[in-house]
Amino acid sequence: MESITEDLKTRIISRDSDEVGICFINTREKNNSLSSEGVYTFKELSKLSASFIKDTSSLCENFDSVIGSNDGSNYGARENPLYNGLWVAQGMLGKSATKNLGKRILLFTNNDDPFENADPVTKADMRRTTIQRAKDSQDLGISIELYPMSRPGEEFNLNIFYKDMITMEDDELSNFMVGAEKRFEELKARMRKKLFQKRVVRKITFTIANGTSIGLGTYAMVRPATTGKYEWLDSTTNKPVKSERALICTDTGAIVTESTKRFTHYNSKRVLMTREELAEVKKITDVQLRLLGFKSIACLKDYHNLRPATFLYPSEEAIKGSTCLFIALHRSLIRQKKFALAFHGNSTSPHLVALVPQEEIVNEYGQVQPPGMHMIYLPYAEDIRQPEKVINLSKGGVEIAAKEHIDKAMALIKKLHLREFTVYDIQNPALQRHYSNLQALGLQEDTVEEVEDCTLPDEEGMKRPSIVAVVQAFKDTVYGADHDQEEAAAEAERAKGSVTAQKRKAAAEVATKESEKYNWRQLALDGELKKLTVVELKYYLAGKKLPLSGKKEILIERILNDLGM
Repeated sequence: MESITEDLKTRIISRDSDEVGICFINTREKNNSLSSEGVYTFKELSKLSASFIKDTSSLCENFDSVIGSNDGSNYGARENPLYNGLWVAQGMLGKSATKNLGKRILLFTNNDDPFENADPVTKADMRRTTIQRAKDSQDLGISIELYPMSRPGEEFNLNIFYKDMITMEDDELSNFMVGAEKRFEELKARMRKKLFQKRVVRKITFTIANGTSIGLGTYAMVRPATTGKYEWLDSTTNKPVKSERALICTDTGAIVTESTKRFTHYNSKRVLMTREELAEVKKITDVQLRLLGFKSIACLKDYHNLRPATFLYPSEEAIKGSTCLFIALHRSLIRQKKFALAFHGNSTSPHLVALVPQEEIVNEYGQVQPPGMHMIYLPYAEDIRQPEKVINLSKGGVEIAAKEHIDKAMALIKKLHLREFTVYDIQNPALQRHYSNLQALGLQEDTVEEVEDCTLPDEEGMKRPSIVAVVQAFKDTVYGADHDQEEAAAEAERAKGSVTAQKRKAAAEVATKESEKYNWRQLALDGELKKLTVVELKYYLAGKKLPLSGKKEILIERILNDLGM
């Protein structure tokens, strides 16, 4: 239940349109649409909400009194709770308003023999009907995922029944239990992130030459993750409000109701232009993607990249035979280690682009990297800046580091080399903290879940003697052996400062001491900040060295922003 609750907390952020239902099998009480014995529908299929998650997380406290487990002694001789549960779950998924999406039944159980109390004839019949019910669900596009749980001192035996129910081959049995344990951990440790369907962003035509073209679909593989959209609420009713936009005449101050016109100044006159005329003026070409030629992949530098690349994959919808031609071009580029240089026409920002082929990578778990091309946006000549030339002109040359300095720096880099670094392991701490605060507010939790900041350095690892020695050697060589003492003396001199600076420092110390008397995060969660005086609010701002100007509402907003709420 803890794993399911954690999964729901993540799912409401990552896929808020998902519909989830929860029902228990082999229960004392019954509550389902079919009035079947041993099945209790705790939550009907619906979109997730804060109340849904709160009810699920608190269920363990009163499960025995409200629902309760049953060993089957109160059922009829031919009652089959597992069969009934699969039928109820299938009915719930069948009534879903969401169409054309994946439907799954996640089955959690620690009973590897659900029919052990039945007589041989009844057991054989229950086994046959349950397997058929599972097959019927799969024929309707519903996948069944088993999460087996071993009892203390007893291994879950898939061979007794579930191997046949979920259609598992013998060579899959050995790895299934290990994989199930990993899936349990994934349910609890899944990262809070918004998930996006890999759908076509745009369909374009790639013109090669002499009327030969390829239909392509474009996909966004890497984009900055944001906190999502916010919604305006009425301050008194807390209900969503509708925002409207209006144009106001600068001469009369009246709201403009008639349609507006566009114009441009030419020879001291206003020249009116329609929307279509403006679009025609801005348009550079009708060609969406045009081939210019080919270059060696060695000519493409990492810094020749203006923004995240777009992934290209052939599409047969617009042009038949696009896949065949795309594969031929793709394989030829890989074989010759070249990329295609092309012009990407766009009415607002036309670009030179490099089409870099990517090979497919597959391992024992499936596809890791799809085949296709990355469309990398290249800079124009005007986009490339030469700051080195500016330094040379203004300072009369750049000082070159001594060989000893370079050697010490290379030793430092080699010692601090991250051997197993991957961007997939580093989460955005600001985004994770935002979702943690959102969860605490939505579920009315007393504490905010701590978020691990993976961007912080490994302080314990940095204290190892070998690393300390390399860092100190680099500092002594570049800055001198007495650098720390010189910096400390300079800092002490700066700390003295002027009389005004001393007063500010004293005021900041007082504000910090006063600020420590308040639990600011709890006050913010309870909405109690507005009850504090302006002087009290400024204690926090002064202690954090934040601006103190503005009205009370502005001060509160500044505190909430600093708290990440």
